Amino acid sequence: MAHKVLVIKLGSAVITNANGNINQRVIKKIVDDICSLSKHYRIVLVSSGAVSSGKKFIPDYKGSLLQRKVAAAVGNPILIQLYRNYFQKCGITVAQALCERSHFSNRKQFLQLRDTFTSFWAHHIIPVVNENDVISDLELKFSDNDELATLLAIAFDAETLVLCTSVGGFLDQDKKIVPEIKEIDKEILSLVRKEEKSDFGLGGMLSKLTFTRLATNLGINVIMCGLKHETPITHALERKTGSCFYAQSSNLKNRQKWLASGSITLGKVQLDKGAAKAVSERKSLLTVGISGISGKFSAGEVVQLMSDDQAIIGVAKTKLGSQELKKKLKEKHVVAAHANDIVLI
Repeated sequence: MAHKVLVIKLGSAVITNANGNINQRVIKKIVDDICSLSKHYRIVLVSSGAVSSGKKFIPDYKGSLLQRKVAAAVGNPILIQLYRNYFQKCGITVAQALCERSHFSNRKQFLQLRDTFTSFWAHHIIPVVNENDVISDLELKFSDNDELATLLAIAFDAETLVLCTSVGGFLDQDKKIVPEIKEIDKEILSLVRKEEKSDFGLGGMLSKLTFTRLATNLGINVIMCGLKHETPITHALERKTGSCFYAQSSNLKNRQKWLASGSITLGKVQLDKGAAKAVSERKSLLTVGISGISGKFSAGEVVQLMSDDQAIIGVAKTKLGSQELKKKLKEKHVVAAHANDIVLI
C-alpha cells in the first residue's frame, strides 16, 4: 500500500530569529523528525524563510514587492543548501520546487506538477517547496505559504496538513491551546486576535483558519503545532501537542477538488438568495441571480461565489468574462456558470 501524503509547512517565525538568520538548531530538529517520518509518509515540506534570509543583503530594505523578489532570490539558495546538508546526513535527497499560481490554476500544469512530485517520492526525494517570488505578479501571488501548503495538500489528497506556528497551536481567550476543533464556526473565528499577525511573514491565525477550513472541508486533517518538542511533528501527529482540526466528510472528485482549491480566483460574484439556493441544489448559475461582480476575469477563469452576507459559498468556472456578465445581468436564461463547473465549499 502506498504511503499517505503528509504536508508540513514552516513559517518564517518558527525557523528564523529576529535578525532574519535561520535557526540551524531548529532546522536540524525538524529534519531529523522528517527523516523518521519519511519511512511512513510521502512528505512535502513547504518552507518560508527565503525572504527573511535574503533581506539582510539588501541595503535600506523596506519590504516592497521588488525588494521581496530580490531577497527571495538571494535567500532561496541559502535555505535549500541548509536543508540539503541536514537531510544528506540521514541519507535523503531534497529537491527545490518553486511554485506559481499557474501551476494550480492551469489543469495541464497542475497534472504535470502532480506527476513530478510523484516521481520525487518514487526516487525517495523530499520536495522543499516555496513560492517562485522572483516572477510572481502581485495579483497572482499566493496570499502566503499557508495557502500554498493547503493547495499542495489538496492536490495530493494528503491525510494531514501540519502548520507549524510560533504560538504552538490555536489559542482560546485565555491563550491556552485548544487541543481539538471539530468545526470552524463563528465561535472559533471570534477567538482570532487580529494583532497576532507574525512580524516575519504575511500570514497570521486568520489566514491559517481560512485555509484550514478549506482543507478540512475537503477531507484533510489539519494540525497546528509548535516546535518545542525534540520530535515536534511526530508529537503533534500523535495528538500529544498542538491543535487538531478534524477532516469533514468529502465526496468530491479530483477535478472538483482542483476547482475548489487550486484555481486562481481573480474575481467575486455575489448571488442573491434565489441563486444561492439554486446553486446549493446543484443547478447552474444564471446571470439574473447575480447581484454584484468585483474584479476582472475572463471567460473560463474561476471566481468565488459569495452569498448576500459576503460568505464564500463556493467557486465556479465562468462561461462569461466580468464585462460581459455585467451587460447580461438583466437577461433571462443566460448561464453564467454550468452546474458541472461549480463546487460548493
